[in-house]
Amino acid sequence: MQQRQYKYYEFVMAAFVTIILCSNLIGAAKVATISGFSFGAGVLFFPVSYIFGDILTEVYGYAKARRVVWAGFGAMIFATFMSWCVLALPPAAGWPHQAAFETVFAATPRIVLGSMVAFFCGELCNSFVLAKMKVATQGKHLWMRTIGSTIAGEGVDTLIFYPIAFYGIWSNELLVTVMLSNYMIKVAWEALITPFTYLIVNALKKAENEDFYDTKTDFNPFTLKG
Repeated sequence: MQQRQYKYYEFVMAAFVTIILCSNLIGAAKVATISGFSFGAGVLFFPVSYIFGDILTEVYGYAKARRVVWAGFGAMIFATFMSWCVLALPPAAGWPHQAAFETVFAATPRIVLGSMVAFFCGELCNSFVLAKMKVATQGKHLWMRTIGSTIAGEGVDTLIFYPIAFYGIWSNELLVTVMLSNYMIKVAWEALITPFTYLIVNALKKAENEDFYDTKTDFNPFTLKG
């Protein structure tokens, strides 16, 4: 069967991948402090990827969202490989910025591994929960689905990333504190931006003439069928 062609699916995919790459490459390296509260700067932007994951699943269905997650995963692998190659190249004589580049882009293997595994599992969990909740609620209460799926997806992401990346490096107390604070920020951010999610979802449903229900979907995370 010939698959439907959508007007904006590719644009939503591009936005999703852009957010993933930027939040990891730009936001991950800086720790900010506002009113005495310190946090990783990327935590303000990474949750937006979950919003786009919600939009993709709500409008186009789990299978289409799964393809986008795989695209983001592949982009992260390439970005990691490119960072390693660029840093490994010997700097030219008179170019004094090698140390600065290493400070920003030289993530440890544990952080890279944790980030990739957490992203893959968290995003797919987010889409799975939203798709199942949509069928269970018969498409009602979008706010419940977006926030509920984020609670699940960000929970999986947090529980995977921080122990892989920092267990044994940070104290257990610090590890738990950072996990809880960042998790609460991510979920709160999703809740605050819910009206914006409603606007995009409703506009896309109307423009695409699509409101997909995953009643017969294969939820295998390792297939690219969509």
